[in-house]
Amino acid sequence: MVLKAEFLAHRARLAPAIALAAAWLAGCGMVPALEHIKPATAAKPQAAVQAPAPASSAAVPAPPSAVMAPPPASEPLVQALAYADRVRGMTAGELGQEVARLGNPYVPASQLQLALVLGQLRQVPELIRAQEVLGRLLANTDAQAVALHPLARLLGVRYAEQRRLEDLLDKQNQQTREVQRRLDQTNERLEALKAIERSLTSRLPAPAAPAASAPASRSRPSAP
Repeated sequence: MVLKAEFLAHRARLAPAIALAAAWLAGCGMVPALEHIKPATAAKPQAAVQAPAPASSAAVPAPPSAVMAPPPASEPLVQALAYADRVRGMTAGELGQEVARLGNPYVPASQLQLALVLGQLRQVPELIRAQEVLGRLLANTDAQAVALHPLARLLGVRYAEQRRLEDLLDKQNQQTREVQRRLDQTNERLEALKAIERSLTSRLPAPAAPAASAPASRSRPSAP
């Protein structure tokens, strides 16, 4: 047991020297390998430096003016809106004259103007005609007509809703007139009944006058 303990202690004292010798031997043996690896490892930093170059160029944002530039305004739509604003302030007589002036046009801009004037009259026949004009405009595939199609569709929806409201109002007016007619008939029948009652009352004989009571001053007969 004593010999084993001394052997272990001696081995522990020699361990640092053995490790140092092994490291020296290993370093001497790896020198040729490191020389062969050196060119490959030297090329890696160059690739790592050149790699971010494309990413930095791709990250450059586009000029704000090219991204946020608004689309150019459509001249036919601007002119149509200006005409609609002018028509809105016309009187009924001026609207009639404008309808006569436009007639039955085939030019897309004039067709839209006619539809605007007819819609401003606020009558069911004129609304129907305005919808027909807008239908012809929407069926036209010419470049001038296509530029006016968005506004024409908007007017078509508005005129359809306005026509529905006008029809509803017309039905309500008819119902009101029917109720008033029945009320007038009821009043006429009531007046006729009152007239019959008055005629029957005038034909009845006059009621008899009540008998006169005896004078209060007359003395009563005395008892026997």
